[in-house]
Amino acid sequence: MRIATFNLENLGSRLDRPDDFQYRMSILRPQMERLEADILCLQEVNATREKPGTDRRLVALDRLLEGTAYQAFHRVSSRHPATGAPAEHHNLVILSRWPIAASTQVHHDFVRPPVHVYATADPLRAGAPAIAFDRPILYGRIAPPGLPDLHAINVHFKAPLAASVPGQKLDPLSWKSTGAWAEGFYLAGLKRAGQALEARLFVDRLLDADPQAHILVAGDFNAGEREVPARIIAADLEDTGNGRLADRMLVALSHGLSESRRFTVVHRGRKVMLDHLFASRPLVARFQSIEIHNEALGDELVGYSTIGDSPESYHAPVVAQFRPAVPAPASGADTDR
Repeated sequence: MRIATFNLENLGSRLDRPDDFQYRMSILRPQMERLEADILCLQEVNATREKPGTDRRLVALDRLLEGTAYQAFHRVSSRHPATGAPAEHHNLVILSRWPIAASTQVHHDFVRPPVHVYATADPLRAGAPAIAFDRPILYGRIAPPGLPDLHAINVHFKAPLAASVPGQKLDPLSWKSTGAWAEGFYLAGLKRAGQALEARLFVDRLLDADPQAHILVAGDFNAGEREVPARIIAADLEDTGNGRLADRMLVALSHGLSESRRFTVVHRGRKVMLDHLFASRPLVARFQSIEIHNEALGDELVGYSTIGDSPESYHAPVVAQFRPAVPAPASGADTDR
């Protein structure tokens, strides 16, 4: 069994430019086929309207999967929390070779939107507005043959880019003051940590129901292995200080690689691990190997400034291999050997 995560970076942003879109598909398809995934968690899948007034659909994803094994896979996707329809940008998708027995999304089901009194808004406002998380968490329960159910949790946490502060932007990328930028950056961190907390509480709910549950949290954490969101998901013993919570830990599967190979993004020449697979201990017992397909990965900052719309994703996909079920011995077979 192979399980993968891949941030496709605004898949569908070029549907209005057919030649550019088709060229991008020719780059992304081989990357996806190389994964040979049985279960694939995708981030940043855009939804478009084929005609004005129609519902948004994952048209770009449909076209990307055409002619691949994934075209026949079962699929669930996230929805905009306000509309119940696919969001224009950054939907989450789970593809599975096997039926998805149950699915849901989590958005402020465990963690209420934090309230915040703006310190630098212009003009200052009375009251404390709620700071909602940008995206839901997507969950699917999958039944691989001969194995316990797999609980797949697909996440895309808030990027470390300053969130908006009322009246404090000169343009989408420029701020009026350092203090306002700092407040926006704080809010982005608050959202990212809050999303991780909600995912962790959902994991705990699953473990309460079944301490031996096979759980995998996959996706773009926008944070390294020792940063706050990843630490919240992992709940390592050195953080909880309680040995009785060892069975609640989630293990970063990337530790199966040397440190020099552990990166999914290059930013300003720095190699960082932002895309992760975290597994519960019963699932780790079946873990065999992990790959990060980062051989051709370019520097995202250089690419954005010199290439413009790159056909590639600046995130490397990650795929883990798990041991299949051991077949039961045939009737009458000699089991003493």
